[in-house]
Amino acid sequence: MWITNPNTVADTVKTVTETAKKQDTSWIMHHILDARELDFAPFGVIHLPEIHLFGFDISITKHVVFMWLAFVILVSTLVFMTKSYKKSLVPKGVTNLMEVLIVFVRDEIVKPTIGKGYERFLPYLLTVFFFILTCNFLGLIPYGSTATSNIAVTATLATISFIFIQVGGMMKNGVFGYFKGLIPHGIPFWLLPIMLVVELLGLFTKPFALAIRLFANMTAGHIVILSLIGLIFILHTYVVVPVSVAFALFIFCLEILVALLQAYIFTMLSGLFIGMAVHQEH
Repeated sequence: MWITNPNTVADTVKTVTETAKKQDTSWIMHHILDARELDFAPFGVIHLPEIHLFGFDISITKHVVFMWLAFVILVSTLVFMTKSYKKSLVPKGVTNLMEVLIVFVRDEIVKPTIGKGYERFLPYLLTVFFFILTCNFLGLIPYGSTATSNIAVTATLATISFIFIQVGGMMKNGVFGYFKGLIPHGIPFWLLPIMLVVELLGLFTKPFALAIRLFANMTAGHIVILSLIGLIFILHTYVVVPVSVAFALFIFCLEILVALLQAYIFTMLSGLFIGMAVHQEH
């Protein structure tokens, strides 16, 4: 009969514990979560200012900086497009690419999902599409950070969509008519209380789904890439380098597709929910 020495077991547990401490994986979350500095290791770190106003912490963070950067990029691109169209009505280069995306959003997303009267909501949906797309791509560059992997950012975007959904429905159907239209016609009277609760919950689950979907997808991809690279340092062997780098590169290419796809999905669902609120008869 095989008997295990208790001291051996204790030493093994101690060794595993010490190894786990040495192989701390918190660096993965450090690169994903928001922070109050811009880390350009090994070149240095830029500490961002802390601002407190009337007891509220409104400090500038890493994700705020990259949202500002996305804003600057978009405004600069649109100004360049305006000047380009003044010179020639035939778009070229970046102007041509932006026009293709704008026409795509208008004809393939907004018009089919909202239908009649889509023009009123087109500026918002174009803005949210390009803002999310730019933030997603900024997270793929070296030393970049994905602002859309912050639940506060995606929740804010979803809240704005929620406001557009409710306001759009009330403007078209009236306040009373809008809430009346939430209840299906012809249901038994005794089901009204249940349906009212279900429909009211449905109003809030839509923006919740928008926020969580964008946040989860943009966060998951970066975690997978960093985890694959981290295998090299965790296993302490060069054998896994080709496999880790190859898979990380594959996921990175997939993230480019996901960045486009998530901007499309958020815009499409926002337009779909607005269309459902505006045209309740359908």
